[in-house]
Parts: sequence; C-alpha cells; structure tokens
Amino acid sequence: MFSPNNNENIQECLNFISGKWEFPEEKLGQIISPFTGQILANTYRSKKTSVNSAVLSASKSQQEWEKYSYRERAAIFLNYRKWLLENLIDLAKIISNECGKLQNEAKDGLLKGIEILDYAISIQNLDQLARMTVSKGVHCEYRREPLGVVAGITPSNFPAMVPMWMFPIAIMAGNSFIWKPSEKTAMTSYYLALGFKESGLPDGVLNIIQGDKETVDILCEHEDIKAIAFVGSTPVAKHVYTKATSTGKRALTLGGAKNHIFLMPDAISELAVDGILSSFTGCCGQRCMAASVLLAIGNTQNIIDEIVSKAKNFAPGKDIGALITKQSLQKVEKAISEACLSKEQILVDGRNPKVEKEISQGNWLNPTIVDHVLPNSILAKEELFAPVLSIIRCKSIEEAMHIENANPYGNAASVFTSRGDIAEFVTLNAKAGMIGVNVGIPVPREPFSFGGINHSKFGHGDITSDGGLEFWSNRKKVTTKWFQLKNQNWMS
Repeated sequence: MFSPNNNENIQECLNFISGKWEFPEEKLGQIISPFTGQILANTYRSKKTSVNSAVLSASKSQQEWEKYSYRERAAIFLNYRKWLLENLIDLAKIISNECGKLQNEAKDGLLKGIEILDYAISIQNLDQLARMTVSKGVHCEYRREPLGVVAGITPSNFPAMVPMWMFPIAIMAGNSFIWKPSEKTAMTSYYLALGFKESGLPDGVLNIIQGDKETVDILCEHEDIKAIAFVGSTPVAKHVYTKATSTGKRALTLGGAKNHIFLMPDAISELAVDGILSSFTGCCGQRCMAASVLLAIGNTQNIIDEIVSKAKNFAPGKDIGALITKQSLQKVEKAISEACLSKEQILVDGRNPKVEKEISQGNWLNPTIVDHVLPNSILAKEELFAPVLSIIRCKSIEEAMHIENANPYGNAASVFTSRGDIAEFVTLNAKAGMIGVNVGIPVPREPFSFGGINHSKFGHGDITSDGGLEFWSNRKKVTTKWFQLKNQNWMS
C-alpha cells in the first residue's frame, strides 16, 4: 500500500485485491490531518475495472471459503483477534491521526469492534438453528448458507469499528467481502487488511476498494454482489438503499440521527452530568449516537450549571478531539451563528478555542452549549456532527416527548431520572431504536444488536449480532421423510 513518494511521510491508499495492493484508476484527493492540517495520504477512485477485478477475486475465493467449517473460520478469527490486541495502541494512533478523535477514543472504538469479532467467533456455538420431528417420520430443520459476494460501505468517523460491525459476521457466515472505506479515512483499511492477511485469511475473501460516490454506485449496480450494508448520512443511506435494492440486492443502510436526552429534576446529578457531557462531546460529537438535544423538564438548572462549568474547562487535543475537515468546522460555526439570535443564548461558546502552536492549524471546536433553543431551529433539527448541545426547556415530560416524536430520525434517546415510572414512560414512548436509562450513549453490548428506526435506517433488521447474521446469510429449510408410516396424517 505504501509506495515510494517524493514525501516519504505521505502514504498511498490503494486497493487490496487477491491479497495484493493495486493502484486504482484515478487520483481522488488527499487525507489531511484534522489536528495539524498536514497532508497524510493520497487517495484514489476505483472505477469499473477495479471493482470487476475485486468481485472476480471475491467470487473465486468464496467458493472455497464456504467449504470451511465454522471452527476452521473461527481459528483464523482468533488469530486476527490476537493480532488486533497486540497492535491496539499503534492502530489507535493511526485512527486518531486521520479522523481527529483522541487516541483513547480510537482505542475504545477498536475494542467495540473486537467485541463484535468475539460474537462472530462464537457463532460456531450460538448458531444451532433447529431440527425437530414435526410429524410421524417427518423432520424439519434449518440450515444456514452464505449469500456469496457481499459488500460494505463505511464512514469516516469510525474507520475501524464500523467495518468490524460488518465483515467479521459476513465472512464468518461464509461470504467473501468487498469493503469500500471512506475516502477521508482510508489509511486504517490497510492495517485491518494486513492483520487478516497475517492471520491466515485466504486471499480474496476480503478485498478493499478505495473510492467515492462513483465507486459506491458501481458496487450498487454490480450484478454479482448479493448484499450491501452502509453506514453514513441519511441522504446517502437512502440513495444506496434505493440503488442497491433496485438491482435486486439485499440492503441495510444506517443513516444519521438527532438524539434526545430527557433530563428530569429528580435525576442523579453525577450520572446526568457525566453522561450528558460525554455524550455530546465524545469523538467531538462525530458519532450517530451523540445526544445533541437536551430536553430539560422542569427545574433542572443545577445540573445544567454543572455541565456548563465542566464544559468550559475542556482543552483541545486533550479533552476533546478535532472535527474531521475544515468544511465541517465552517458548517457548524455558520449554523451556530445563524441560530443564535442573542449572545445570551450561548452558555458555552467553543468557537475559536485557544490551542497550542503545533496544532494551531487543526479543526478545533470546543464544547458548545446553547440554551432556550426553539424546536424548529437548525440546532434542534439537523445533525451537526459536532460537540454542540442544544437545550430545549420543557414544562412536562409529555411536551418533551412530543418534541422527540416529531424528530424524523430514530436512532437513540436517553432519560436521566431516579423514577422507574418515568424511565418506563420514555422507554415505551420514545421513537428510537436504542433507549438509555441513565446512560448517555445507549449502544447495546453484544449479543444485543445495533440499529435505529425511521430515517436512521433503511431496510430491515440490525447490523450486528443475530441481526447481522440473518442479513448476511440465507436460511434453507429442509423437510425429510425416509419411510411411509401406516398411521398417516395430513403431514405424512
């Protein structure tokens, strides 16, 4: 992947096909460090020739790979797990450098990916399916079969974790996998592929295609790709789902979010302050599970004051990462300026924070908290993908629920309260696929699956755990009878 260049520090983000690194057809752009503004890598666009080559490689390898038993596949995955843990710190540094999150955040994302890898390894024990006698002398059973060649398209904010939502389960199910990483964070893909190669995965079972929207469309249109998963923004998720399914593919595409936190006056202060603060500032707000709207119900001022106090003391590069691009930073700053009609609304202004000289060219935005936001404001409705918390004051839990339910997305919602009845009310009535009670980031732990509803997801099922296994495979139903019984019934 790393080819000689005039600047030895600039890397080449290439395709990985049949276990070899290859140049795609066109130069695309560059990966710029969110911390320093320095050029890290050159990126490329794959066109039909490269995609066809990857699909051919994947198709040939899949015919042999599906003959491996679960146990044989799991042995390779165990090698991969060991490799990931041995290289955890170095991998976290690479992820941090290209996407702007802090190194400990990058490490946590990898560990979450490994958790899903653990689930994939355990499929050999969990996926027992079923066989039973359904009538005299007649048996029915389920058998699981791979789809063939499948593909995944992943975003820039979690360049290792989100791919690991996809390819471990898909490959363990017997498929070969084509991965199109984000062109903004293509460097990480090299190392994840390298680890699989060193762990003994046969060449061609995992192929990587670099590129942009044009490449995505080619993947969606390719007749030999049987299923596509995607994670990213809602407009692109809808585009990929529509284009993929129009060609008869199975598709599951996860989109954006506008997550709400219900804050009650009886909330446990320590839980609420830490949970809300980490929710909207973690990964610099660049995650679909970040809670960006605080529905403050009744007198919750003491908790808000403490959140404000802590948010003012964040240090760029130490307590919070950077936004991935200058364009992202400019977009958020513009939204804050347009939405805030008075300076009094801004409890914490994170624009133009003081930073050290060596990172002065980075894309820095400190925690920003805006009070008395109107439900129809851009801050309350649009996914900004930044560490911005919008506070909407509500008189009752019913008023707050009306605001949450009007949200077109449906990824996550949380409530901070010490009352079980309030927690149950939110759990039952919030229109979101993942609910947290006194948890700011309600990401389920495996084997509980990940997935939202409404405009946060197109397609059926979830992307991880048993939802992922069902998505990446077919159930074959077998009915068997070996002899004719004298006492027959309708089934016989």
